[in-house]
Amino acid sequence: MGIWSAPVSYISTRGAAPRLGFEDVLLAGLARDGGLYVAEAWPVLPGDVKAGLAGLGYADLTARVLEPFAGPTLGPAVLGDLTRAAYAPFHHAAVAPLGQIDRNLWLLELFHGPTLAFKDYALQLLGGLFDHVLAKRGERLTIVGATSGDTGSAAIEAVRGRDNIDIFMLHPHGRVSDVQRRQMTTVDAANVFNIAIDGTFDDCQDIVKALFGDLAFRDRVHLSAVNSINFARIAGQIAYYAAAATALGGSDGRPVTFAVPTGNFGNVFAAYVARAMGLPVGRLIVGSNANDILDRFFKSGAMETRAVVPTLSPSMDIQISSNFERLLFDLLGRDGQALTRVMADFRATGAFAVTADQHDRATALFASHRLDDAGTLAEIARVHAETGRLIDPHTAVAVAAGRALGNSADGPADGPVVALATAHPAKFPDAVAKATGVHPKLPPWLADLHERPERATPLPGDVAAVRSFILAHAALTRSVA
Repeated sequence: MGIWSAPVSYISTRGAAPRLGFEDVLLAGLARDGGLYVAEAWPVLPGDVKAGLAGLGYADLTARVLEPFAGPTLGPAVLGDLTRAAYAPFHHAAVAPLGQIDRNLWLLELFHGPTLAFKDYALQLLGGLFDHVLAKRGERLTIVGATSGDTGSAAIEAVRGRDNIDIFMLHPHGRVSDVQRRQMTTVDAANVFNIAIDGTFDDCQDIVKALFGDLAFRDRVHLSAVNSINFARIAGQIAYYAAAATALGGSDGRPVTFAVPTGNFGNVFAAYVARAMGLPVGRLIVGSNANDILDRFFKSGAMETRAVVPTLSPSMDIQISSNFERLLFDLLGRDGQALTRVMADFRATGAFAVTADQHDRATALFASHRLDDAGTLAEIARVHAETGRLIDPHTAVAVAAGRALGNSADGPADGPVVALATAHPAKFPDAVAKATGVHPKLPPWLADLHERPERATPLPGDVAAVRSFILAHAALTRSVA
């Protein structure tokens, strides 16, 4: 028995869905009222637990950090088995190593998993969680997700070949990198279906949300999510913030600032939860590309959508950041009805604004920085010239944000600054080569990626077309037919 004898309850940001336990939140993904699940109260780690993290390997640290969220339901022993299985295939002994690139600037390398991106850190664990819970319950699941590049390949890798899961992954046709696309479309598994949508990532995300909103369809195919709308995804990402903050915070627990390249807001929200748990996480710097809706919000208090612009960092080419709803819920005093009104107005008008007090509370924790493509190439070149390292465009946004705000006179911190290296440079070879003249190579286990045959179905950006395709191919509906 762990220290957390009472399980955490989870509530919807919209306030109308029933409270659920961890397993039900894992399988549900999106709440039935259209909201996102959050812990009813963020659990705070006791001092002895925080102190003990320093002596743990990454898998055991993850189990300890996740214990208040899932341990009372699964049991600490099962949780430990699942985390060790999840991180055993990673290609670095430390799993999420830190590397110093400047006097007080560090890189947290989150590209050592099977698909070379930070999404592996939560999704490899999520695949095992799904398998364990579905086997225990004797159930089957249909996963539908949208990807701007990295979630798709990581999710597919996590559930490929699993007996109780079918996965349908939507990506915007022509708007992900060649490597990102091939990591999805070259997977030869009977339970994997790739759908290339004629539209943007936001269009893909809207289709997924509409399918979750169709409760009859949702129940018929037992729909679930692997996007960061699933709180279990967020929980799985808390661990690398805990690991880095513990390593750099020292025995006095000095706060560590994190610079996070941000699109859908899930990654940086995991840092927000880590801070709420009492871990030594300081200010959070949100790095944006030209699709700068989040940067504009943190600077002005107003959120307003604009057209999505293709950039060198496509995983951030987003104008509707789903997970921002979780932060907004807290800014609104956890008032589900108020949140529902704001989100309805946002959907109708493409804009909303918070009060001055709410904006002050947001910027007390968050800072933001915008970097266009020219700046991204310059940062890639700068890091290579100064350190010999190759970094991808998303990582470059984080590094530039950390440099700009981490230790400036009006910046958020004077302690350690950690920029998240969210993808391997070989996932974006053209941009890296343009900046440095060096063409990054894929690791040996992916060396033949460009020779593998691809499988994907092109569909219009239409909910009915995607629904029909899923009904025709999901095992649950095939077995009924």
